[in-house]
Amino acid sequence: MTFAKKSAAVLLVLVGVAGIGISSTVRAEPAMWVIHDKDSTIYLIGTVHLLRHESEWDSKKVKSALAESTELWLEVPNPDNAEAAAQLIQQYGIDREKPLSQKLNLIEREKVSKLAADYNIPAAGLEVFKPWTVALFFAVLPLQKAGYDPNSGVDRFLAMEARKKGEKIEGFETLEEQIQFFDELAEKEQIAFLDDTFDEVAEGIARLDKMAVAWVKGDTKAIDDLLVQEMKSKYPTLYEKFLVQRNINWAGKIQEMLHRSGVQLIAVGIGHLVGSDSVQAQLAKHGIKVESY
Repeated sequence: MTFAKKSAAVLLVLVGVAGIGISSTVRAEPAMWVIHDKDSTIYLIGTVHLLRHESEWDSKKVKSALAESTELWLEVPNPDNAEAAAQLIQQYGIDREKPLSQKLNLIEREKVSKLAADYNIPAAGLEVFKPWTVALFFAVLPLQKAGYDPNSGVDRFLAMEARKKGEKIEGFETLEEQIQFFDELAEKEQIAFLDDTFDEVAEGIARLDKMAVAWVKGDTKAIDDLLVQEMKSKYPTLYEKFLVQRNINWAGKIQEMLHRSGVQLIAVGIGHLVGSDSVQAQLAKHGIKVESY
């Protein structure tokens, strides 16, 4: 598999940048919310994008909301289209003018070389890729090695179930728009993203498992502390771009949904649904009440 195709698979896991993984075999009850008006019902569920093969998570509440809904809204409508993602990475993720090593300092170059060696990747093959592309790639490899499966993510499961029942699947964004979020980062921000990936790889699976336990329990405060607040304090520019601005945009689209009738299920990365800048917080600014479900 080419690096671009591998990166495409990674992208499809991480486009919901606040996604996490879950390793517990305990049946989970993820946090959910609901919005009602006179002729509309909208359910919201915070998803995770990686699961271990043995995980059990599909709660009665999720199944009920999926059965009741006539539309499924995801971050992107095609969360399993690796071929399209590969083409977009070829379009946006390559820099043939300035090699990766020229963008990095000595310590960063050494970290890239070490990770490449750990996963039997020729370091020279990474030279044409932009820092954000390499960051995405290295972010998920340790998780897959530890048994997390990008094909078992909650969003993919919901999409598969929706297709079975002939349900309409919509996306708040396109794959191209999500790739552009990364590509529009300034070079120093891309490198900061790569540096953060190095830190997360060094921390190993323990931190991920803490977030997994919080997701299993529906502990939104713990997820906010572990995920959202850390991003806000360490990388405020990325926080503003990847979370706040997208939450504002999505809240606007949800407001438009309420002008129609019917039942929709919205499933987006849990990081978008916790904290003071969450989708629910943006909806509250429009006078829209979101209740726990």
